[in-house]
Amino acid sequence: MTRGILIAGNESLLFSAVAGEAGKRVEQYAAALINSTASLPENKKEPVPKGRIPITWNSGSSISSRTLVTSAENCLGQINEAILICVPPAMYRPAEALIPAEIETQVNNQVKGWFFLVRELALYFRTKAKGTLALIVPEKSAKGGKESSSDLLGVSAAASFRAFSQSLLYSAANEPFNILGFTLSETGGEKEFAPFLFKHLDEASAKNSGKWYKFGKLKLF
Repeated sequence: MTRGILIAGNESLLFSAVAGEAGKRVEQYAAALINSTASLPENKKEPVPKGRIPITWNSGSSISSRTLVTSAENCLGQINEAILICVPPAMYRPAEALIPAEIETQVNNQVKGWFFLVRELALYFRTKAKGTLALIVPEKSAKGGKESSSDLLGVSAAASFRAFSQSLLYSAANEPFNILGFTLSETGGEKEFAPFLFKHLDEASAKNSGKWYKFGKLKLF
């Protein structure tokens, strides 16, 4: 049975780089973008990269997250590695200009959705008593200055994912599957990061479960 790889997260250069590397290693892999849909008109759909099996995911729904895991298993036969990539879209506005509906959508999609999906993946890997959960988040900071607004929502969502990932890594010793964390420089280096990621996934074992792996432009450590 072939290696089953599921990639989920935000549409970004990082997602594309990781997906491209997965495509070099397996004939097919499953990919789910946050709030992706299979019901778009054909003339509005982007071409699907070779080997990618796109799966619909309404990240703010617990049922959709459960369906995502089931669909990925059905398409691939099994899920060996689940790669979660958190690159929240930036929203540069002062606090008073934030729209309540946007706040709710951002929290549902970029915060709550990860809890739903990780829960389903943990249940799946525990049942199989094996597998690897990889959590990826760039080293992102809230840029801004006296004359500009900071990215309040995007940075907050990334910080939530990073804290969530750290808690999962702390609990890795109690799990029958591997949990690995990865960080990388905020911009650039995505193409170099992808093979770095898969190198560690290929070598994943109980002894390195629970670790953070940091990737930088100049040094790997």
